[in-house]
Amino acid sequence: MDPSISTLIAAAEAGDRSVVPALFSALYAQLHRVAKRELARRGAAMSLGATTLLHEAYLDMAGCTSPAFPDEARFMGYAARVMRGLIIDHARSRRASKRGGQFEFTALGTEVLDQAVDTRELVQISDALDELATTDASLAEIVDLKFFCGFSFAEIAAMQGASERTIQRRWERARIYLHQALRSETPL
Repeated sequence: MDPSISTLIAAAEAGDRSVVPALFSALYAQLHRVAKRELARRGAAMSLGATTLLHEAYLDMAGCTSPAFPDEARFMGYAARVMRGLIIDHARSRRASKRGGQFEFTALGTEVLDQAVDTRELVQISDALDELATTDASLAEIVDLKFFCGFSFAEIAAMQGASERTIQRRWERARIYLHQALRSETPL
């Protein structure tokens, strides 16, 4: 991690709210990459752009009264969770009944169907991740860093001061937990 980023994180943790914009600027490119990845995973059919998502996330994060990111991993994990929440809120509002969300189009071309966003699935994944965070916050953080931020196991291990194999085992535990949680929510 860049020493200036660690200094900014330390200052933000100490309560210096004036460094939050500088911290955000230092990590802007990395956060933009996370935003693009999030939108790509959710389907290109969404009417939300990466820059808009990133700026909305900034507004949410800047409004936070007590920043709690003592290191880059926690900051990126928090940013990914904020972006995930914004994407899900956006998808929910698009499906709202006042916007015609109760109607489903069935005559779509196959190229559009491949990119369609399933709002119910997004909500189920979000709920399962929130439940995992209450059960084991460190597992949820690994999911955020790996899946949402795109860090490798080696990068996550370096950020958390653990071995790469430990992170891989914890990733597998988190995947099993999420798989079981999603299967139990799926109606038969």
